[in-house]
Order: sequence, then C-alpha cells, then structure tokens
Amino acid sequence: MLNIAIRAARSAGELILRSTDNIGALKVHQQSKKDFASEIDKSAEREIIRIINSAYPDHSIIAEESGHHPGNDFVWIIDPLDGTTNFLHGFPQYSISIALTHKGKLTQGVIFDPLRDELFCASRGAGALLNNRKIRVSQQTHLQGSLLGTGFPFKHQQYLDVYLEMFKALHTDSAGIRRTGSAALDLAYLAAGRLDGFWEIGLRPWDMAAGILLIQEAGGVVTDFSFDHHFMKSGNIIAGNPKMHQIIYNAINPHITDALK
Repeated sequence: MLNIAIRAARSAGELILRSTDNIGALKVHQQSKKDFASEIDKSAEREIIRIINSAYPDHSIIAEESGHHPGNDFVWIIDPLDGTTNFLHGFPQYSISIALTHKGKLTQGVIFDPLRDELFCASRGAGALLNNRKIRVSQQTHLQGSLLGTGFPFKHQQYLDVYLEMFKALHTDSAGIRRTGSAALDLAYLAAGRLDGFWEIGLRPWDMAAGILLIQEAGGVVTDFSFDHHFMKSGNIIAGNPKMHQIIYNAINPHITDALK
C-alpha cells in the first residue's frame, strides 16, 4: 500500500512539474476568499485516484477536490497539491500528500516535494524515511534557539487575533517562525528535524494526515489544543518532539479559547 501511495505521488508530481512552464495559462477557480484550486490540482488528484483505484478498487477515498468516494474501512486521504497559491505564483514550496487510514488509524503516509525530488514516507511501526534514509525529529529542548513552523488561519479569520497572541508568545524567544504555505511540507520538515515545532489553527485532514504519521514515526508528538488526539476533527494541531511539544502547548495555552478546544 505504501508503494502504491509512492507511485501515485510521483506520478502526480511529474504532472505538476510539466505544468510549471505554463502556469499563466492554467484555469484557476477561487473556492473561497484566499483559497484557490487550479486545473492542475484536479488533474493531479484524478491521477492519484486512478492509481489507487487500479490497485484497491474497494477502498474509500477522501480527496480535497472531489470529496468523498465511498468504499470499505480503508480510507485514502489525498491533497494533490498542498500549496496551490505558492504554485500559482511560482513560489517553490508545495507538495503532494497521501495518507491511508484503516478503521480510523493512520497506517501509511507519503509527502512528495516534486521540485526537490524529496520523498517523505512512513508506515505505522516502521519509522519514517526521507529518500530511503531514516529521519528523526530534532533534539531541541528549549524555545530559545528553536525554529518553528506555522500557518495563518486564513480560512478562519475569526481566530486571527487569538492566533497573533500565540505567535507573539512564541516569537519572542524562538530563533524564528516560518510560514511557508504548505502545511504538509512543514510537518514533513518537522519529522526530518528541519523544524523544531509546529502549530496551526483550522487545518483539514488532507493537509495533515500524512504529516502526522511521519512525525509520530520519527519520534514526535502530535495533539490538538486540548492536549488530546482529535486533531483530524478540530483541525488544530501542535507538534514537536516531546519536550518542544510541551513548551509550545504551555506558551499558547493561555490564549486558547473554548471554541478552539
């Protein structure tokens, strides 16, 4: 199943790369304010679904563009192009994210960066890899000197003030906070030790499913803002090695409202 996810991610990546020289001619649909989908998102998703269906026609699929495809207890969760706005602007930070759950438990995860040819993958109980090399979360144990990742709650403007308070609570002592525009890649980078921690409000399952498994298999901790494991439902996430996860939680907890728990 992991090999099928890898094959689908690479095939979608080739399609995306072939379109980079013709971005200006692509049809773009604005789904909501600050949320865009291009014809490449849709064609990449169709290619991923085609490959999965050819191997596992009875499996369910949840895909960002086409929604829910019913099936059995195996559920593929697909983001064909995480970072569409970056892609449309030629900003080189986007990825393909494919995860598989069985009876609600994450079992496989793949995040592919086609520009850098970096393939992050994980199978439950088997660790996490970057291009066939084992990866682990960083060993950072203090906010001082740490590099954090995040994303603005652009689809949830009502939480912007709360988010900015969280940002300030972490910004003062950290070495820096990066907002790259692809949550999937941010989570993959955390699993690989490139980031020391991450938090965000309002992610969707396809944004984070594969990244969550990568982090867990790389020795990290992922929770929602209630220090629980309902992140796939709430969309709110804190991640890091065990120490950094606790530090981030402690810093932002005073600003977490009941609506975010």
